[in-house]
Amino acid sequence: MSHVTDTRGRAALAGATDVVAAKRHPWRIVLALVATVIVVWGALGLWFNPALDHETIFKYLTADAILSGVKNTIVLAVISMVIGTVGGFLVAVMRLSANPVLRAIGFAYVALIRSIPLLVLILFMGNLALFWSRLEIVNPLNHDEIWFSWSMNDLVTPFIASILALAINEAAYMGEVIRSGLRSVDQGQREAATALGLGASHSMLKVILPQAMRVILPPAGSQFVTMIKMTSLVSVIAGGDLLTAAQNIAATNLRTLELLVIASAWYLVVTGIATIGQSILEHRLERGQRKVSV
Repeated sequence: MSHVTDTRGRAALAGATDVVAAKRHPWRIVLALVATVIVVWGALGLWFNPALDHETIFKYLTADAILSGVKNTIVLAVISMVIGTVGGFLVAVMRLSANPVLRAIGFAYVALIRSIPLLVLILFMGNLALFWSRLEIVNPLNHDEIWFSWSMNDLVTPFIASILALAINEAAYMGEVIRSGLRSVDQGQREAATALGLGASHSMLKVILPQAMRVILPPAGSQFVTMIKMTSLVSVIAGGDLLTAAQNIAATNLRTLELLVIASAWYLVVTGIATIGQSILEHRLERGQRKVSV
């Protein structure tokens, strides 16, 4: 009898759950429709503006210079993100170190770089030749004897300067992201790794970092999407990005608005693809975490 009662109770609970799950929220639909109408209305208003020359847009949308700018933007974002992530990992390790000197260096780096606007950092890197006209390697025993010498303008091109500025800036932010991920791992995991005889490096690579990736990857994906947009700032030193290509074309045909629309469209495509990739990655991580929890 008690078994029948328990079964009926579970059935009633399941039915109640279905009722809650089936509840509708009409105001959400209304708000979504209103937001969609506003966005579509704004986009159509921009597109059918008499000041916009559609022929110019279609002509230069897939121009070689624009496509080259798109490629350079992706290359800039990927290389800067990789270097910034490696640098951020080192910064995070320093900030979590038991050595107070390393902690101070890591903290000072993050505080300094996050205090300097990225645009200023890009301009600084683009004008390194004003500080050091040449990079020279001299004989340590005879400073008058120069072994190698390079012009700073030839060594640090606008493209290289763009990568340096973006990577240095990204390392500070990724350092905080990675530090948060590493701190999210329970202390017991570290103690277990030590009990198994694993050294500090092996514990980090085989025990701590794999678990921390669940916390690190989602904000890291957002940082990459942001990085794609931040590459537009290197146009101030002609870094070869998409916006630089659009501005160069606009300087010749005086169609600034149309070229900005083209650049915005390509940024939308690239960031959209990156955002979809981030969503897929987050979904896989959440699914894996649910399986582990079960």
